[in-house]
Order: sequence, then C-alpha cells, then structure tokens
Amino acid sequence: MSAQPIVLAVENLTVSFDGFKAVNDLNLYVEKNELRVVIGPNGAGKTTLLDLICGRTRASAGSIKFKDQEMTKMPEHQRVRKGIGRKFQNPSIYESLTVFENLEVSYPRGRTVFGSLFFKRDAAVRQRIDEIAALIHLSDRLEDQAELLSHGQKQWLEIGMLLMQDPELLMLDEPVAGMSVSEREKTAELLTRISDNRSVIVIEHDMDFVKRIAHKVTVLHQGKMLAEGSMEKVQADPKVIEVYLGH
Repeated sequence: MSAQPIVLAVENLTVSFDGFKAVNDLNLYVEKNELRVVIGPNGAGKTTLLDLICGRTRASAGSIKFKDQEMTKMPEHQRVRKGIGRKFQNPSIYESLTVFENLEVSYPRGRTVFGSLFFKRDAAVRQRIDEIAALIHLSDRLEDQAELLSHGQKQWLEIGMLLMQDPELLMLDEPVAGMSVSEREKTAELLTRISDNRSVIVIEHDMDFVKRIAHKVTVLHQGKMLAEGSMEKVQADPKVIEVYLGH
C-alpha cells in the first residue's frame, strides 16, 4: 500500500482508572483508506482505545488528532459530526423497525431536531439506502423487521447505519463474534470494500479473519504497543507469541 495522509494521530495517549493505566503512553497512526486491526489479550486496552477515540472516555494525558484537528476534549457527538463512527460489540439497532427504516433514521438529515422536522423520503435518501443495503447484503430484506435478521445480519445492519452517515473513520469492536463461517466471509469482503474510501479500525480475536482483512496489525499489551506491522511480521514476533498468540 502506498503511503497515504495520516487521518488519525494518537500520541502519548494515557488513561488511568483509580491509578491503573488502561492505556499507557500509546502512539498510533492510521492512514487514509487503511484497514487497521488491533489485537491483544483481554485487558490489553483495545476497547478502551476506541472509547478514547470516539469520546466515550476522556484521556488523562496525550493527544488524539483526526485530520489534524485536536479531539481530546471534544464531546462525543461532535466527533461523530466530524466523521468518526463507532460500532460496539453488541448490535445496536431498532428491532421493531424494518431494515429500510433503520437505515432511513440514520440518514444525516434526519438526525438533528431541525432536520427531522423537515425530513422527506426523497430520491436521494432512497438511493443511499439502496446503495448501502446492497453493500451490506440486505437488499432482499429491506421490508423485514430487524428483529427477524440473523445475528450476523444485525451486525451488518448496524454497520450500514453507520455508513449512512458516511464517516471517514469507522471503528468496529469484534464485528464477527458469533457469526457463521459464511457470514464471516461476507464480512471480510464487506470491510475490504468499505476501506476503499475510508479508514477502518477493527478489534478482533479471530486470527484467520485478521489475516484476511488487515493492511496493518497493532498488538496491544497492558495498555502499550507491543508490536506493529504486517500480520506475518507480528505473528513471527517472539514477544507477541509469548504474551498472546502462544496461549
């Protein structure tokens, strides 16, 4: 992959909980259109890192810059408007609404009080929904209630709801947990396509899946970076084998 501009720059990032440093003096740089996978043992600080980037948790020290703009003290909702999207481990969708309606309510114009008052289901909205539905393998389920979807399809729907907002940085926490083999294959294909025009950070434990999708892998251990590079390089690192892959 040729060098691209840095979209996300995390520098000397630290967060302490009652004296315990969940993330400790961490540096991380993600390029435009890069698909970065973060791995590491439980308690390594992976989810906390995403919490810090999206604003759910406030940093104790350090800097988070998104497209050269300092984010560290910015509220969570403002970071979303700047182009940062976050998916949590469990799908967060409106199960009583149809797939179409879930995507529709995620359209940016409908998400503000003023926008929702004047929101109309026009051709642009329908076109965007159709595009996203095709991308997330749900074109034939648009009129179905979301509660009828499989676990994997619910994960895709939530990814689609985020894509409706067209974020420039998309962060996903264990997106294939609980999925079938075929759903994992389709998710790998989906994330690869998504990263054609946005940066993606994925936390994952499934090493076969990581091999399929990762442009670069970052290994965290006790809140610090243990190793970084291609999957092949990381897998061969004696420190990584000792604290993570060897178990």
